[in-house]
Amino acid sequence: MVALLLLADTHLPKRARELPAPVWDAVAAADVVVHAGDWVDAATVEALTRRARRLVGVAGNNDGPDVRQHLDEVADFSAGGVRFTVVHETGAATGRERRCDERFAGRCDVLVFGHSHVPWDTTTPAGLRLLNPGSPTDRRRMPTCTYLTATAEDGRLRDVELHHLPPVLG
Repeated sequence: MVALLLLADTHLPKRARELPAPVWDAVAAADVVVHAGDWVDAATVEALTRRARRLVGVAGNNDGPDVRQHLDEVADFSAGGVRFTVVHETGAATGRERRCDERFAGRCDVLVFGHSHVPWDTTTPAGLRLLNPGSPTDRRRMPTCTYLTATAEDGRLRDVELHHLPPVLG
């Protein structure tokens, strides 16, 4: 069994000074930490690289050259027999499943994305699972800040759980 932590849109240090303590606890518990972009500073990339057993991340639209030197815009990995692709943006919510099927069906079992700060968990007509963990530091229009945990085992994604945090004051 592989324990996963899914993050996106941390926007440090613009939206918060640091990741909330429960997120660091989840980093310590995870076998793989996934970050779907908009880190904003390279220090966050470096901190997660040091503390995560394995880090898979991509650059987002708010990430500058200091972050992009460490990351690509798309990342593929496997864990527990599940194939994952990580991107930052998937476009508007309307039509998302169709667009993601066209671009990613057959490439992966689970697509992790960010950008909207809105948690998302759906399955497309082709069977592709779409997950957006929201943001642990910038809730925007959501009632709370969020992140996701899950486990992967024997080719199945299980125990997907959305965790709610209070807003972090920057």
